[in-house]
Amino acid sequence: MAHGKITDRWTCDFMYDFYNSGMLLEIYTDYKLFNGLTARIGEFKIPYTIENELSPTTVELIYCYSQSVCYLAGVSGSDKCYGMTSGRDIGLMLHGKLFNDFLQYKAAIINGQGMNTKDKNSQKDIVGNLMIYPLKWLSVGGSFIRGTGHAIADSEYTGIKSGENYAKKRWSIGGVVTSSKISLRSEYLAGKDRNVKSEGFYATGSLQLVRNFDFIASFDYFNPNKAADIKQNNYIAGLQYWFYPRCRLQAQYTFCGKKGNGLKNSNLIQTQIQVRF
Repeated sequence: MAHGKITDRWTCDFMYDFYNSGMLLEIYTDYKLFNGLTARIGEFKIPYTIENELSPTTVELIYCYSQSVCYLAGVSGSDKCYGMTSGRDIGLMLHGKLFNDFLQYKAAIINGQGMNTKDKNSQKDIVGNLMIYPLKWLSVGGSFIRGTGHAIADSEYTGIKSGENYAKKRWSIGGVVTSSKISLRSEYLAGKDRNVKSEGFYATGSLQLVRNFDFIASFDYFNPNKAADIKQNNYIAGLQYWFYPRCRLQAQYTFCGKKGNGLKNSNLIQTQIQVRF
C-alpha cells in the first residue's frame, strides 16, 4: 500500500496484492474541491454497505465479511453473475462530511463490472451511501446500488445466463455502536436481480473481557432466492487476544445451519494470527 500527498488538496493511493500471480486492488486519486466535497477517480472500494469498506485487519471475524455482503457487493464471487470483485470497481465518486461531521455522504458512478475489468455493457451503476452520527458512540445509515449487470457466468440462484444483461438493484440499512469495551455492527441487506429477490442480515459484536482479551459473537443470515427459500444461518463465537498493537491471535467456532438444495449443516473451527505494521 502507498499513500501520497501531492498538495494540501490532492492525494493519491495505490494497493497491490502480491499473492499468487499478483493483482492490482486499488489505484485512485482524491482532490478536495471544497470543505465537505472531495472528488475521487480510479479503482476503489464501492460505498455499498458499512462492512464492505472495512479493512479485513479490523473486521472481527476470521472468515471476514458476512454472507450477504460477500454476495451482494461481489466480494467473494458467490454471486456467479457478478463475479469476484473484492467489493471494488472503477469509477468516479464524490464524498465528504457536513455539519461538523454529523453527516457523511458518498455518491459514485461506476462501471458495475468489478476491478481491473472493462465494462461489458453501455450502462453505468449508481452507488449511494449516507451515514449520520447523532452520538459519539452511534452511527446509522444506508446505501444502494442501481444499474444493469452483465453476467460473466450462469447463476444457480437467479437463472440468469452468461452474457446476459439484467437489472441489478441493491440496498442496505444498518448501524454501528462503539465504546471503549463494546462494539456492535448490524445491517439488513436486500437485492433484486431481474425478478429474483435476495436478502440478508448480520449482527457482529465484540466485548472486552479483560485487558487485550475480547469475546466475539456473530449471527449471519442470507437467502439468495427468497422464492426458493435457500438460506444459511451462521452462528459464530470466539476469542481474540491483542498481543501487540494491531496484532492479534483469534480462535472461532461456526455452526452453519443450511436449508434447501440438499444442503447439510456443518461445523467450522478456525484460528488466525494477524501481524500488522
